[in-house]
Amino acid sequence: MVATLDEAKWFAEKVRPLGLPKVGIMVEIPSAAIMADKLLSVIDFVSIGTNDLSQYTLAADRMQGALAPLLSPWQPALLAMVKSTCLGGRATGKPVGVCGEAGGDPLLALVLVGLGVSSLSMAPSKVATVRAALRLHDYSTCQQMAAFAVDAPTAGDAKVAVETLVAPALRDLL
Repeated sequence: MVATLDEAKWFAEKVRPLGLPKVGIMVEIPSAAIMADKLLSVIDFVSIGTNDLSQYTLAADRMQGALAPLLSPWQPALLAMVKSTCLGGRATGKPVGVCGEAGGDPLLALVLVGLGVSSLSMAPSKVATVRAALRLHDYSTCQQMAAFAVDAPTAGDAKVAVETLVAPALRDLL
């Protein structure tokens, strides 16, 4: 896990001479999300690992079933970390992707795009529904959904806030 600018520099300096055309890192801990603009000054892209970032942002071990509610990808604190990372991407003109289960949730995909995520990875079985969700909503609506979700007091409230803005045609698909 990359936590600091020095680590990102070290990694980039080690792999670029080996011919790697683009160098990227995973954002899996809060320090990387908070420092995304600095990290992106020495690398070409980041991909947010939502499962690890959730675990470390909320100090909730994924192996502890009792903590599962804390690991919801709708947690406003996690979404704030994604937002911080995307602001770094925007400031440097570099792409921010998301990997993990979050990208395959059609409602959450709308929020992630609204926050500034430029690519989503997901299981092939999720592509059609996520594509439909994105086609049914313009970017400004996604941004509004993102703002509501980040500002919500709880994960449940974040999801409900987004559901109120969803196009009726998407409700039929969900």
